[in-house]
Amino acid sequence: MKQILVIATGGTIACRSTTNGLVPQIAMEEFLNYVPKIHSMCELHAIQLMNLDSTNMQPKNWLQIVSVIKENYEKYDGFVILHGTDTMAYTAAALSYLIQNSRKPIVLTGAQKPIDEDITDAKSNIIQSILYATSDASTNVNFVFDGEVIAGTRGRKIRSKSFNAFTSVNFPHKAVIRDNKVFHYIEDTTNQPVKFYDDLNDSVFVLQLIPGMTADILDYLKNRYDAVIIEGFGVGGIPNCEEMKFKEKIEELLDAGMEIVITTQVPMEGSNLDIYEVGRTFKQNARILEAYDMTIEAIVTKLMWILANSYTHEDVRKLFYKKINYDIER
Repeated sequence: MKQILVIATGGTIACRSTTNGLVPQIAMEEFLNYVPKIHSMCELHAIQLMNLDSTNMQPKNWLQIVSVIKENYEKYDGFVILHGTDTMAYTAAALSYLIQNSRKPIVLTGAQKPIDEDITDAKSNIIQSILYATSDASTNVNFVFDGEVIAGTRGRKIRSKSFNAFTSVNFPHKAVIRDNKVFHYIEDTTNQPVKFYDDLNDSVFVLQLIPGMTADILDYLKNRYDAVIIEGFGVGGIPNCEEMKFKEKIEELLDAGMEIVITTQVPMEGSNLDIYEVGRTFKQNARILEAYDMTIEAIVTKLMWILANSYTHEDVRKLFYKKINYDIER
């Protein structure tokens, strides 16, 4: 029987109703009693690492999760992380960069309703996560939610209340879980040894453009961040009319040593700066990175990882375009 470590971090799945709203309060000992079935599925061990509403999850907490997995990696066959849904996509993406080439499954799951409510998705999500974590073909960092298995760099929360809260962005589901069986669609083939990283640089800013915005905002960001991600319109277009000064201001940021990534604020299908003049104007600058079909969660966390592990723009560029856990297609 496989050895599985459950790492609890809080989230809706562990919440109770209080006078101030839902608050993560259910400890692991009590929590596991709600799902007795999982004890017959594996040798189960559990750690209550933290008990946070995932809105409060920070990069330092991601590093805590990594540290626990690294410390216990040789002891267990798989890991299940109980997490709030609101920032789960960021955590899954971050773990994909901080723990690479894992032949053991690292699964994130949570729920839209607390486990102690009469109508909840918590129990099925936990059971399915354990089922996936004990499957011989399961590897790397993934979400398991509402019967779907999503690569850690490709998930996004698209519904705030419904049980089918997550989707896989610009990439197929890796597997589905139906009738207590895992049906794998994509088989991981890496033979590289697992590699852990223990540092992040969170000096990253995301700027979503709106009509009427001028480039003056970039003056404020200059020297305050190491990287700026600009969410353009459509396939990544940025206003290129002279009076708005985006081209001039972006070049000033680049000259100051900042990294600039252009992506699109459209959820599906990604950027292509070659199509329109408002994209090509910026694509011509070789120092600008284009995110193509990456999710914003993956872009943000990949930059945090890269900035902590690179020294030159060429290092950054090479790592940014390196495919990790299915995160990018150019």
